[in-house]
Amino acid sequence: MKNIFNRVLGSVFGSDKDWWLEIKTEQPTCTYYFGPFAIAEEAELEKRGYIEDLEREGAQHIQATVMRCKQPEALTIYDDAGDGMPPAATPAFSGQAQS
Repeated sequence: MKNIFNRVLGSVFGSDKDWWLEIKTEQPTCTYYFGPFAIAEEAELEKRGYIEDLEREGAQHIQATVMRCKQPEALTIYDDAGDGMPPAATPAFSGQAQS
């Protein structure tokens, strides 16, 4: 109920910011964005699952932050200067929003 209420308020008052989960890894050097979420608690609940997926993929030194912002321009940002690993052709995660 809270989720629906927050979405309606956001559309009525023109909020262009949602809650996003930003996850950074050092190996490979990537930044991932998951969302949007209507409330911060929703992102917090989903965080562990995304981290576990990244761990299964072999990612190391994972840091996750819940933030309120506009939709990121890219949902996966790969730092090709960092580790020599090629970027994945498609996201490995089914929960990513596509625009």
